[in-house]
Amino acid sequence: QKQVVESGGGLVQPGGSLRLACVASGFTLDYYAIGWFRQAPGKEREGVSCFSSVDGTTKYSDSVKGRFSISVDNAENTVSLQMNDLEPDDTAVYYCAADLTLRACSLTDLTVWDFWGHGTQVTVSS
Repeated sequence: QKQVVESGGGLVQPGGSLRLACVASGFTLDYYAIGWFRQAPGKEREGVSCFSSVDGTTKYSDSVKGRFSISVDNAENTVSLQMNDLEPDDTAVYYCAADLTLRACSLTDLTVWDFWGHGTQVTVSS
């Protein structure tokens, strides 16, 4: 059974850092796209960052560019999201998703993502 499971969320003060992990099972990350998304209360789910195995590219939303970094560990079948200089507006449930079609990843079209994890809560507050 193909699935992704997120971990690493928590409570952090503004300016702090967190590292999220997404462990994939039932498929290998080195062939497909993997992405991180988030949803704050009362807001739509939005793309944060994604990695495309087909061309090795990464994408970031404007709101996190320069602060967040996505990385892939193929040996562990894990994708991590390093989040630095966190702001209260980063507070959200963070989701990992996988796209099992060989194509560039998308942060704007959520319908192309084949399955999602259950999410991990990130709260940035003093």
